[in-house]
Amino acid sequence: MALPLDLTGKTALVTGGASGIGLACAQRLTRAGARVVLADRNAVLAQERAAELGGEALVLDIGDEAAVADAAARWHAREGAVDILVNSAGVLQRTLPPGQLSLKEWDFVAHIDLRGTYLCCAAFGAEMACQRQGCIVNIASVAGMRSGPLHSYGPAKAGVISLTENLAGEWGRSGVRVNCVSPGFTQTPALEKGFSTATLREDALVQSAALGRLVQADEIASAVVFLASDWASAITGVNLVVDAGYLVATPWQAYGGLRSA
Repeated sequence: MALPLDLTGKTALVTGGASGIGLACAQRLTRAGARVVLADRNAVLAQERAAELGGEALVLDIGDEAAVADAAARWHAREGAVDILVNSAGVLQRTLPPGQLSLKEWDFVAHIDLRGTYLCCAAFGAEMACQRQGCIVNIASVAGMRSGPLHSYGPAKAGVISLTENLAGEWGRSGVRVNCVSPGFTQTPALEKGFSTATLREDALVQSAALGRLVQADEIASAVVFLASDWASAITGVNLVVDAGYLVATPWQAYGGLRSA
């Protein structure tokens, strides 16, 4: 008989919680019993989703240093430290070669995906460390682990993986665990946009995964909830890959592809 992941009595703040992987995390955390705060720059959507979940909305642009500091300070004054922080907010980039990828676009992606994640970790995680308890789960990507035409997004996500390890070492003795999840190609509105614009090919992605399918957003959320729970009480500083076997299958292409079942 499987034991439930019970987060009753815990407060979880999810950045980018109004859509995509962030929303899936918020839904899964709610089902596990946590009180969820959806932090998102889309105020209307955040309030709608929070109402559906019985949670709370927090309007937040993680790229705005002052806004993050102010949100954290106001929350700490009102509630103390959050128990769980899930950093899911992020942006994608166009698959342009360096000669066509403007520095403005490069900076924007890195500013949100790496700097924004750091700002939230520093603002909310520091209070966790002061109260000597808490858990942070950052959302990275397999793009941060392999080569690809994502010259800002990939390095930014690689930075999130490194940041996770650094903060796990920094705050471990303070009772704070810091881990990250690296999704593979996940069925989200952003991925569907990639298919519709022919930036990505669904059949090619399916062929490139050992399990022969895409990842579902709820599968990423399940990994996040596991890392946030007491089931993972001795786990910190890890990068949990949830990619339907994309990374292990890719090298097989040099040998003619995966064998048929």
